[in-house]
Amino acid sequence: MNVLQVVPELNAGGVERTTIEIAQALSAQGHVAHVASLGGRMEDELAKAGGILHRLEIGSKNPLSLRRNTKALIEIIRKHKIDIVHARSRAPAWPASAAARATHVPFITTYHGIYNARSRLKRRYNAIMAKGDIVIANSIYTKNHIIQTHGIEESRIRVIPRGVNMDVFDPRRFNLEDCAARRQRWGVCEDARVLLLPGRLTRWKGQLVALEAFAKLARDMDNIVLVLLGDAQGRDEYVRALKDKAESLNISDKVVLAPHSRNMPLALAASHIVLAPSIEPEAFGRVIIEAQAMEKLVVASAHGGAMSTMIDGFTGALVPPGDTTALAEGIKSVLDMPASKYLVNARAARERIGEHFSEKRMKDATLDVYKQVLSDKRRQ
Repeated sequence: MNVLQVVPELNAGGVERTTIEIAQALSAQGHVAHVASLGGRMEDELAKAGGILHRLEIGSKNPLSLRRNTKALIEIIRKHKIDIVHARSRAPAWPASAAARATHVPFITTYHGIYNARSRLKRRYNAIMAKGDIVIANSIYTKNHIIQTHGIEESRIRVIPRGVNMDVFDPRRFNLEDCAARRQRWGVCEDARVLLLPGRLTRWKGQLVALEAFAKLARDMDNIVLVLLGDAQGRDEYVRALKDKAESLNISDKVVLAPHSRNMPLALAASHIVLAPSIEPEAFGRVIIEAQAMEKLVVASAHGGAMSTMIDGFTGALVPPGDTTALAEGIKSVLDMPASKYLVNARAARERIGEHFSEKRMKDATLDVYKQVLSDKRRQ
């Protein structure tokens, strides 16, 4: 089986990570994993996974590039005898769909995000992600959104949550010295309790909300630090806004802006609580399952994919999005938890993630979709 995944770039992100993981799964079963993408810093991981990169500026939204990219994909499909085309993002999905139709190859999409649309033109643009022979939704929340927005039949949708590698995200891989070294790298003192908010620096991820909630706690707690971990990706104005907000709240000395880490398991291990205070619903929210796999309790906004990946009051706290007081109270409820109870809940959280949201489960389910769509084609 030759599968071509189509994704704009191979930089940090859940879409890119899942692309690599499926390449690993295909290679492990003797299939060939192809990826059409501009590439990026995860290219080496794709190569290690046995994947073949076809470098294309496939993420361009310029309509003039549609014909060029469609032609390039058709050539790839024919030359490498591609059996399935799997699009993971809107812009590349348009030429991928056209190329798949031209070559009579099954077309699959994964609906990774919610793709908010406020105009008819944007809704039409987004609709390509619901045009797959099978549409993979990364959560029940996403599935319901697809049905409501695009009106497609439920039978064409498969819910396959993103998965976490339980061997990589295992707290037993790290010792106290490892965690202390990471905190030192952040400039955090040894006895401080770290509140970690991983994610690219963008307003909807809720960093500003987290700063205000943290300020309410920092007035009475001396040993807490907030680490905002992630790349700005050119959003320099937003970085300035974060720094200005921290300064205005008199918490600059307790807030760390740290760049993206390629060792996320260690970053999570070095934290006490993980925050996911998005002000808009996330289709899934990979950080939440990774944190729980690392036996960390999470405080997250009560919407989107978090409603499936967390149990309020047990694996952490779910709070109303954008509510700084509720977020502060949720964080405090975890900080005040006896260490013994935290450990019991955190270990149970890891067990639940392993059962329902493991990388293996995600890989097996995705390959089952590939096999199904090929079987359906043979019956036609």
